[in-house]
Amino acid sequence: MSTNFLEKLKSFEIPTCLRVCCGTDGSVTFLLEIMTRKQVSVITESQHTVKADKEMAVLLGVKEGSEINDRVVRLSAGDTVFVHARSLSPLEHMPETMREQLMRADIPIGRILRSHNLETRRDMGELEIREGESTFDGIPVLSRSYKIVHNNHILMWINEHFPIDERWNL
Repeated sequence: MSTNFLEKLKSFEIPTCLRVCCGTDGSVTFLLEIMTRKQVSVITESQHTVKADKEMAVLLGVKEGSEINDRVVRLSAGDTVFVHARSLSPLEHMPETMREQLMRADIPIGRILRSHNLETRRDMGELEIREGESTFDGIPVLSRSYKIVHNNHILMWINEHFPIDERWNL
């Protein structure tokens, strides 16, 4: 994890549980289940395959026109939504069985990776507090993005929004 990412995260005045979830280089779903003591549900808002434009191709390390799975989900424990996330996954970098699971939608990414025993790393990218985002009805969110890398290929780029409010006082 980059020193800048860590120092920036430590500087924010946010609840500790939120800092832990946003700072992990592992499964957010797993941490949420530990913290809330509830099963976390993945609710898919949208999922479709798109052709990579120039910006996407550079971001994901693929050629323009490559097939990309574009998925938007919410992670909920009980009736509380904790995370809103968008992932972009180049299908050409993904093992076939993993692709099938991802396309079925409501399976957490961490579970998919574990079930395939893939050695991966998460390369942290952007981290910022955003105001006025629509994802949580205007509540300020902590936004982070990162890439999941396997065999030096990007499996996924993920952007997560975590609302900054009392739901994290667990």
